[in-house]
Amino acid sequence: MNKLLQSPIFLLLATGTFFGFNMPLGKIASDAHISPLLWALVISAGAVLILLPLLVLQNRFEWPKRSMWRYILISSLISFILPNILLFSTMAHVGSGYMGLMYALSPVFTLSLALLFQIKTPGLMGKVGIMFGLIGAVVVSITRGSAPDAPALIWILAALLLPLTLACGNIYRTLDWPKGANPDILAFWCHVFSILFFIVLIVTRNGQLALHSLIQVPQVTVSQLLIAGLTFALLFRLQEKGGPVLLSQIGYVAAAVSLFIATLFLGELYSLITWTGAAIIAVGIIITITAQVREAKRFT
Repeated sequence: MNKLLQSPIFLLLATGTFFGFNMPLGKIASDAHISPLLWALVISAGAVLILLPLLVLQNRFEWPKRSMWRYILISSLISFILPNILLFSTMAHVGSGYMGLMYALSPVFTLSLALLFQIKTPGLMGKVGIMFGLIGAVVVSITRGSAPDAPALIWILAALLLPLTLACGNIYRTLDWPKGANPDILAFWCHVFSILFFIVLIVTRNGQLALHSLIQVPQVTVSQLLIAGLTFALLFRLQEKGGPVLLSQIGYVAAAVSLFIATLFLGELYSLITWTGAAIIAVGIIITITAQVREAKRFT
């Protein structure tokens, strides 16, 4: 199992799959009129509730060192707080399948920023895989924007901010990773800060947390807590083992998973052209994984 958790390919597929579940679960919560801010808090709470007992049982729990505080605060804001606010605020207007596909745009933004900051980037085959993902995401976005039931342009533009913030988070976490820091410790404290931020924001806006609203969807809430915990336990490992560009490609996996679940279980309908775009994204995933396997063999 430990060897599996060190494999960038496994981490990519597992993390992307878990992320793909976030959109449909968030859509169900939105339909139950649960605040987007409260649902974002639930995700961070899930990470904390899963990671804390693991760290304590394995005797790995520690308070953040001075060198970690800047990383924790900035990572929380640009990697979890802002993306989750964008995700759950816009999903009610554009659909969970479409928001899942917005994750598929993050690799292109991440690659562009990685080139700008001269961070290690994939070879030609890996870049071809990223471009396939971009083409598929563009096809899906165009068809969604031109559909008869298309949301207002403002929500399409708001949705497009999601991959940009994800890309910024991917690059920052690599550039400022604290030397020798444990991925689980970083994930835990980032989400502790996120929880505190959301509590202050919600109470300031509404005067109360309104946790009782979660009783409307108890099974969905528990599922989201569990999935969030598993997601972020793997996410920081993928960041450490695979780098920001490979990490960003969880968006392709999340896009395919969320589109499938939204169609199968939530009754969201998408045109044949949209599914063609999703298929192109799948081709991009296959090319990316193949490129990663070949690169790994070259260095073993």
